[in-house]
Amino acid sequence: MARVLVTEEIADAGLDRLRAAGHDVDVRLGLNGDALIEALRGAQALIVRSATNVDATVLAATSGLVVVGRAGVGLDNVDVEAATKAGVMVTNAPESNIVSAAEHTIALLMSMARNIPQAHAALVDGRWERAKWEGVELAGKTLGIVGLGRIGKLVAHRALGLGMRIVAFDPYISVERGRQLNVDMLPLDQLVAASDFLTVHLPKNKETVGLINRDVLLKAKPELRVINVARGGIVVERDLLEALRDGHIAGAALDVFEREPVTDSPLFSLPNVVVTPHLGASTREAQDKAGEVIADMVQLALAGDFVPFAVNVDAAEANETLKPFIPLAERLGALFADIVGQRVGELEIEASGEIGAYDTRIITLAALKGFLGRSSSEAVTYVNAPNVAATRGLAIREQRRDDVEHQDYLNLVTLRSGEHNISGTLTGRRREARIVLIDDHLSDVPPARFMLIVRNDDRPGVIGRVGTVLGDAGVNIDNMDVGKTVKAGSALMVIATATPTPEDVVAQLRGVPGIVEVVTIGA
Repeated sequence: MARVLVTEEIADAGLDRLRAAGHDVDVRLGLNGDALIEALRGAQALIVRSATNVDATVLAATSGLVVVGRAGVGLDNVDVEAATKAGVMVTNAPESNIVSAAEHTIALLMSMARNIPQAHAALVDGRWERAKWEGVELAGKTLGIVGLGRIGKLVAHRALGLGMRIVAFDPYISVERGRQLNVDMLPLDQLVAASDFLTVHLPKNKETVGLINRDVLLKAKPELRVINVARGGIVVERDLLEALRDGHIAGAALDVFEREPVTDSPLFSLPNVVVTPHLGASTREAQDKAGEVIADMVQLALAGDFVPFAVNVDAAEANETLKPFIPLAERLGALFADIVGQRVGELEIEASGEIGAYDTRIITLAALKGFLGRSSSEAVTYVNAPNVAATRGLAIREQRRDDVEHQDYLNLVTLRSGEHNISGTLTGRRREARIVLIDDHLSDVPPARFMLIVRNDDRPGVIGRVGTVLGDAGVNIDNMDVGKTVKAGSALMVIATATPTPEDVVAQLRGVPGIVEVVTIGA
């Protein structure tokens, strides 16, 4: 089994899942830089939280790494682009802490509105300051949400229960979808100007760093109070400090900071600021869930299976209809590589039938992974398969259709290149894989490790001669199907053998009268 390096605190339940699966879980906390590179030698998986910096230097210095698992949501400490180039999958646990983060947002919202931390500090210090810490009601106020994703939607739902009006900015959410959520969608400038409270729920990336800056804050009304439970750096702290000191806005509540950990900041000295030390995901439930989810994702990645929360795999989550067809597509890709060879300029991958009504990018990736992996000296994964194809100059055409050309089948996965094609499906209650079409010849045979595809003239005696040659050579036939002739004058045999067919036997088959071509698979 694989070695899994864990560099930050992960819930025991998650680590126990990995150990139960037979993996070697190596916990070494606090690693970064050269120490991290050294510890990664011989590791196939790395699990981190937010303090381990998995940058391009680390990724370039490692070999054999299959997956980086981030036990949480944000990925600003993982260079996803560098990981993709290296063929390393990056996965996270995007839903593990959303409830905790949303609840912490509401906690800061209320704390800031009613000055609870300040009043508490004054009272325990011996000062009864009832008049000084007068607050504001939330009912009837406007809450602006920047980022209406998983957490933003939960915050909106909870704030509606408090009687607040909700406006939001999110370029990926339509006005109609906003109406369905009882949210008015606005451009960022208008949202800031309309809000009494502003909360940020965005990932940290090139587009969002510095988004809430001086220019944006100057558009706010003096009553605005800002909340950030997302990522430090999205709100520019220097500009926020200036806006608070100058009275352009009324207050702020921050759980995240540009530099962490931080214990000294000019913001901390302001009486209208509430701060917590990155507690958004710090609940027992969120920690347990993140550890368990990331353990499951890492196990799937190490097994070569589809990983639903992989962030650098260009595919939608596979539903229950598509999942059984993923291994079929990968196997067809490998078989097709043997049929057409590697020197092809274009590969078409089609999903038809019921599966064609879904987003089938994962089927395309699986077929491509099988096709390229057949002759590649490097590991081909769901992550790097498109890059490997581009490097080889292989153009990929993805096709979907909700009907099936061959009406005997409900679903087909088909690969085409030049004059060659192969189609497969799943049959019966057990959803068993079948090759049903090769080069326009109908067939019905399970994919096998070792196979022969024999193209011959459609004339008597050829099948017998092929069986005699294989029998005399001691090659046992496990399965065999004679393709029904689609093109007049041609026939095709698909033969599964228990062992590889020796080259001299293949040469002998090629010399049999009437045989046009013999292709070996798995030899």
